Amino acid sequence: MSGIRRRDFVILLGGGAAAWPIAARAQLPKMPVIGFLDLRSPGEAANPAAAFREGLSEVGYVEGQNSAIEYRWAEGQLDRLPALATELVRRQVAVIFAGSTPSAQATKAATATIPIVFVSAGDPVQLGLVASFNRPGGNATGINLFTTELESKKLELLHEFVPKAAVIGALVNPSYVHADTQLNDLQLAARALGRQIHVVNASNESDIDAAYATLTQRRVGALLVTSIPIFTRLRYQLVALAATHAIPAIYGQREFVTVGGLMSYGTNLADAYRKGGVYTGRILKGEKPADLPVEAPVKFEMTINLKTAKALGLDVPPTLLARADEVIE
Repeated sequence: MSGIRRRDFVILLGGGAAAWPIAARAQLPKMPVIGFLDLRSPGEAANPAAAFREGLSEVGYVEGQNSAIEYRWAEGQLDRLPALATELVRRQVAVIFAGSTPSAQATKAATATIPIVFVSAGDPVQLGLVASFNRPGGNATGINLFTTELESKKLELLHEFVPKAAVIGALVNPSYVHADTQLNDLQLAARALGRQIHVVNASNESDIDAAYATLTQRRVGALLVTSIPIFTRLRYQLVALAATHAIPAIYGQREFVTVGGLMSYGTNLADAYRKGGVYTGRILKGEKPADLPVEAPVKFEMTINLKTAKALGLDVPPTLLARADEVIE
């Protein structure tokens, strides 16, 4: 009898030991899944996406170790964003990071409950993403790039680069929500500089060629391309036409300059994504978007392409070279 008891005890002990790992696994916390929605392609957004992961790591979340990221890329196609946002909502991710204004709008339309962290080029209050900057009040918060407010600064820098340009062109999308604000700021800045602004409109890819032809006919001495998502998506076409028509141009993002544009000035996008990663991590730890104020950018960057300047027969003012964050040769 005692032998049977010992045998039963060993069997029982063995079975219990085998069950321990299963029980332990059941008690492990579930790895949070983050949705990442971006208008661009993986290649175009490689640096900002890396900065996002850096921000996550600053608050203790490392992809593949204690968190997972579901990426959705629209490849520059705005009409794909709603379906991609819906996919992430159905996936029941813990937080969705939206890396552009259109991405944020699509995500906000897809869910009123899943927390959203956005990077927005437009005023998030006017766009309906948040109730206010200090108290967002809903399921979304993030970083506002304030690109609209930078147009007058871009005009000043362009004037410094091409001081002989009496007439400066401005490429604007009239259907953009902040187009009126952009134009008003540019007109005020132009008057202060004693320069004329000639506005040309483009709402889509097919309008661009005609817009540049008009700029050439009007003999503009330089061009300011306003900062909106569609122009960023069409940057190869815009930069190529500026070269063909020999028009010195300033843009809002360094991505234009890396593909041959003359000059850019704007918010450091990678830093904005890093901040977005920090906010995403804080939300995973229990903070609510409604209580996290919309942040303003801290870092701005100016990039100059010396090869393009030489092709246009321009000497870069030493004052601009000294202030440039990046000079491409």
